[in-house]
Amino acid sequence: MTNRSLSSSGLLPLPGSPSSSWAVAMARIGALLRRPDLKVIIAFWLFGLINNVLYVIVLSAAQDLVGNLPKGIVLLADVMPSFAAKLIAPYFIHHVPYNVRVLVFIALSTVGMLMVALTPSTKSVAVKMVGVILASLSSGGGELSFLGMTHYYGHVSLVGWGSGTGAAGLVGAGLYVVLTEWWQFSVKDSLLFSATLPAVMFVAFFMILPRGPLREATGLKAYEAVPGSDTDAQLERDPESTDGVLNPEYSALLTTYPARPSGSTSLAANLRRAKALVIPYMVPLFLVYIAEYTINQGVAPTLLFPLDESPFREYRGFYPFYGFLYQFGVFISRSSTPFIRIRRLYAPSLLQVGNLALLLLQSLLFFIPSVYIVFAIVFWEGLLGGAVYVNCFAEILEKVPEEDREFSLAAATVSDSAGICAAGMIGIALEPRLCAYQVAHGRDWCRQIRAQRG
Repeated sequence: MTNRSLSSSGLLPLPGSPSSSWAVAMARIGALLRRPDLKVIIAFWLFGLINNVLYVIVLSAAQDLVGNLPKGIVLLADVMPSFAAKLIAPYFIHHVPYNVRVLVFIALSTVGMLMVALTPSTKSVAVKMVGVILASLSSGGGELSFLGMTHYYGHVSLVGWGSGTGAAGLVGAGLYVVLTEWWQFSVKDSLLFSATLPAVMFVAFFMILPRGPLREATGLKAYEAVPGSDTDAQLERDPESTDGVLNPEYSALLTTYPARPSGSTSLAANLRRAKALVIPYMVPLFLVYIAEYTINQGVAPTLLFPLDESPFREYRGFYPFYGFLYQFGVFISRSSTPFIRIRRLYAPSLLQVGNLALLLLQSLLFFIPSVYIVFAIVFWEGLLGGAVYVNCFAEILEKVPEEDREFSLAAATVSDSAGICAAGMIGIALEPRLCAYQVAHGRDWCRQIRAQRG
């Protein structure tokens, strides 16, 4: 009775039970891996990881790419093309099949990272920034495309995407620290390795993702609702059922009735949809990003302490480690939606503005007694930023009408890039002024930072 109930429930048998053989365990794990919803989660997790990891690696390498120039230069090159893509592409990109988009994104990101890695340190910074721009176009187009695809695959895909983008920050920042600080790899070799990562996106899309929902939508000349679909009706009857985005009843509905695009695709209709997103979704997303990236690119490079009071051998060690802590917080919060939902998006956004004010005062006044307290604040910054991002798109996926959903998911991505672009411009002006203020007040540590060459 016990073994039968365990088997029927899909759980692995207890050690020592008659059915606890290795073959049985492997068979059950194989069956689990063949489940369509798990394949969707894995595919979207890999999409999020690879689409964002190059962006994070470039930002982590900013100090080594531009030396003592403001790090906001790298941020703008890494974000402005992405912002332009997100601003313009949602109004026409639905005419391009998803498989073609993925191949274009892979090509752009690979060529871009090769340009960054292979440009000699004696060459102009501008040449490297061209490579960053190509990778940025790929990242921006990828984000709006993959988030638009969650319309077809439901909340489980958003769980995978959110966790994958959070992991991208952790993997990107952590990998760069490990390669350059711990293993003493050169910057060139570290960036060359990163140029191979887009191949994973090919595997995820063409070999892992169940593409049935996309095939069903292919060839539709006008967006139309799924006949007989009762997903929205179910949500209206039981709104609490979506508190966890892995709710099994909701996932079952999405599997039974795969979503299709619906409604008009005219420019006027899309502008109407975009206007409805501004206050509830786009403004809080913009606020949290402008605050956290002003911290990351304008303030964090000046949050320095004496080396004998820190775990670093050189002053250049502070900046990438701040990036790692921030991305670790982002990963945790972007993976949290199956367990915790935040529906009031303005609260964490305003808390992020408070973080900016606190760390700006620390840069000026140097009143926090230990670098480890700053580590904790930067980690908290990442938690807030990731939470606003993933909960914003979870709210859109739940509350925006089905006929507007695919466009809305793609269009809302412009808010984070707008915030990052604004932060980059602020950072270009802010960082050198903070450094000059510190030097004038007897703290010349920011002048002692030396970029790694080679």
